[in-house]
Amino acid sequence: MSEFLEKAAAELNTKLATSDFDGTAKFDIAGEGAIMLDGNGARVADDEADVTLSADAETFQAIFEGDLNPTSAFMTGKLSVDGDMGMAMKLASVLA
Repeated sequence: MSEFLEKAAAELNTKLATSDFDGTAKFDIAGEGAIMLDGNGARVADDEADVTLSADAETFQAIFEGDLNPTSAFMTGKLSVDGDMGMAMKLASVLA
């Protein structure tokens, strides 16, 4: 398991603690693995989800650090979304 995934899951748990995100989402990070988000928080796992967001580690790191807006990443093709687009929009507000 990569240090990047552990750090990203910890950062996501901090952001999720103050949100009302109520679905399941997966970040599929190329070359690293996956992070699941649900009512229990964020963890390194690869389960089924309402929405899957896929990108490379550099893109996810920029999103997590607030240097890249998730919507901008999607619009420029750096981030792909598979599944419930409404859930992806809810998640984008958590990451902002």
